[in-house]
Amino acid sequence: MKGKKICIMAISLCMVLPYLCGCQSGQDKKTTRMHIGVACYNQSDTFISEMVGCFKEELYAGSGDETEVTVTCMDAAGSQRTQNDQVKELISAGCSVLCVNLVDRTDPSEIIDLARDNDVPLIFFNREPVAEDMKQWDKIYYIGADAKQSGIMQGEVAAEAIKADKNLDRNKDGKIQYVVLEGEPGHQDAIIRTENAVNTLQKNGIELEKLGGGIANWNRAQSQNRMIQMIGQYQNQIELVLANNDDMALGAIDAYKKLNYTESAYPVFFGIDGTSVGLEAIKDGSLSGTVYNDKEGQALAMVKLAKALVMKTRLEGLTFEKENCIYLPYSEVTIENVDEYLP
Repeated sequence: MKGKKICIMAISLCMVLPYLCGCQSGQDKKTTRMHIGVACYNQSDTFISEMVGCFKEELYAGSGDETEVTVTCMDAAGSQRTQNDQVKELISAGCSVLCVNLVDRTDPSEIIDLARDNDVPLIFFNREPVAEDMKQWDKIYYIGADAKQSGIMQGEVAAEAIKADKNLDRNKDGKIQYVVLEGEPGHQDAIIRTENAVNTLQKNGIELEKLGGGIANWNRAQSQNRMIQMIGQYQNQIELVLANNDDMALGAIDAYKKLNYTESAYPVFFGIDGTSVGLEAIKDGSLSGTVYNDKEGQALAMVKLAKALVMKTRLEGLTFEKENCIYLPYSEVTIENVDEYLP
C-alpha cells in the first residue's frame, strides 16, 4: 500500500513538473522590446547611408531571444521642418530611443522638447548640436568624431604627397595653387575641416595660393558642376583640390573626366570620410588620400548606448567626453594602407 502511494506521488510529480519548468522558463526568457527611430538629414549622403547600414547590422546581430529589435528610418531630405514632423511620428509609433542626424545642428530645440516631453532618450549622431543645446536635458547624447582632427589629417596626407612628388608644382613657382570644395554654407564641420587642412599644410612648409572655392553641399553631382566652373575659370592652374568629403572629391574627378582631360593634367585630390567609393578611388589611384571616419565604431557605440538606455543598465564600455559625448578617432588613408580599410 505504501509503495502504491509512492508510485502515485511520483506520477503526479512527473505530470506537474513540466508546468513548473515551463513557468520558470517563461520568466527567464522575458523579452525586451526595442523600437529605435532613426531620423537622417539626407540618406543620399553616402557616409550617412553607410553608417546607418552599419548601425542596423550591429543592432540585429546583437539581438536574440532576450531582445526583439525594430528599427524605423526616416529621411528628411534636407528639411528641418520635415525632420521635426518625422520625429513626432516616430514618438507616436512608440520608439523607445531616438537617433537623430540633424538637418540643422543649430536648431534642435523642437526635437529635444518632443523627446523630453515623452521621456524618449535622444542620441544625436554625426552632426553635433551646439554645447548649450546638449545641456538642455540629462537624456541627450552625441556620437561622432572631432572635425578638427579630420582637417589636420587631411592636411598631413596632402603635405606628404606634395613633398614626395615635386612635379605636383607643375608651373614650378614654388607654390601649390589650390581650390576648396566645401559642405554646407556656415556648417561647423565644413569650416573646421577647411581651416585645419590649410593650416596644417602651411605648418608643414607648403606654400599655398588659393585660387577659389565653392559650396557643393557634400554632394558629388553638385561638386562636379562647381568644379567644371572652376576649371573653366582657372584652366590648368589648379594643382590641388581639397574637398570636405569623399563625394565632393570624387565629383571633382568626375569634372575632369567629363571635360576629357588626360590624367597627366589632373591635380591631386583629397577627401574625408573613407566611404567605400572613396576607398576604391584610392585603390585605383584617382584619389590621393582620405581620412577615415570610423562609421563602424560610431555605429557600435550607438547600439551599446541605445540598448543601455532601453534596458536601463550601466553605460559600461563607453567613454564619454563633456559628460554626454562620444568621439571616435579618424585615421589617415593612402594607397599604402587602403587595403586595411577595404572590406
